[in-house]
Amino acid sequence: MKVLLLEDVRGTGKKGEIKDVSDGYGRNFLVKKSKAKVATDEVVAEWKEAEKVRLENEAKVLEQAKDYSKRLKELRVTIKRKAGESGSLFGAVTKDDIVEAFKNQHNIELDKKHIETTHGLKHLGTYVLDVKFGHGIHGELNIDIEAQ
Repeated sequence: MKVLLLEDVRGTGKKGEIKDVSDGYGRNFLVKKSKAKVATDEVVAEWKEAEKVRLENEAKVLEQAKDYSKRLKELRVTIKRKAGESGSLFGAVTKDDIVEAFKNQHNIELDKKHIETTHGLKHLGTYVLDVKFGHGIHGELNIDIEAQ
């Protein structure tokens, strides 16, 4: 029996491979546990089409990440907060604050999970933060924190 693997199966193969397995193993384990489908012409064609769409979407996401990376270097966002005389803020600037400021000032939506901060933003000044978009693409956020 030929099956199309829908996920990696230890000892059998990787996702997307068409494997020849025994009838009992194929029907009673792989197909029953939704780890594979019987490899008919329609199933294989459907899977190839879905894989093609997935690869196209991944390429679009990659291009968008590269574009954002280039655009972020040129942009600067200003966040105003109450601060003491020594320049210490009355509360830290969070990733949520940064995401909201970029959306309001530049109409760019970022995911707060991508922003890397090594320390809390608790003082007035200029900060450069790293943004990891995935696929090895990094960008820089330029943030000015000013007194209100």
